Amino acid sequence: MVEKFTSGSVDIYKQSVGTMDNNCYLLVDRRKPQNSLLIDAANDADTLRQLVADAGATVTTIVTTHSHSDHVQALEPLVSEWGAQHVTSALDADNIPVMADVALDNGDVLLFGDCVQLDAFIMRGHTKGGVCLALPAADGDDAPTHLFVGDSLFPGGVGKTNTPEQFDQLLRDAENRIFAMYTDEAIVHPGHGADTTVGAERSHLEEWRERGW
Repeated sequence: MVEKFTSGSVDIYKQSVGTMDNNCYLLVDRRKPQNSLLIDAANDADTLRQLVADAGATVTTIVTTHSHSDHVQALEPLVSEWGAQHVTSALDADNIPVMADVALDNGDVLLFGDCVQLDAFIMRGHTKGGVCLALPAADGDDAPTHLFVGDSLFPGGVGKTNTPEQFDQLLRDAENRIFAMYTDEAIVHPGHGADTTVGAERSHLEEWRERGW
């Protein structure tokens, strides 16, 4: 089932693919659908082709949030077929099987559609550094910010880490780059499973720190 959200002129389509319930997000600016953006070509290329066709869109940019293999299974065929630029984190780029055309650092900006701005921030710990994207509301619009966070934040905690040091890094980045930056109304779109909000998770930070995951 496809879920749909709207923020100003942007339609956001959420599609789950593959056996690991990977979320893929198609962002379409209705003013310029021929310049659309896909976040995580994770799996099942045919399903993603159909998603794009049903939206009446053309994807010119594919963003890979991080380097884990379950997020890139459909990346190579779709980049090749669509001629899309591949965008990912500068820290994870070397571990992704498709070369990055654009490698993002913390604080960079990515444009799609009719000059719609996505603000990039890097989250370290789940991998070397995954790229997350924030779609703020248009000026004068009171809609919430949409955060596309890969596997860095989920309902109930941060993403999986392998060492206490990685957990500490990821939790610090979550505190500084998500919870200190965005209001409670911001919608969090993770790489697997259900969405949440910044407000729903904020009060649990100390609990996560104490349990260590």
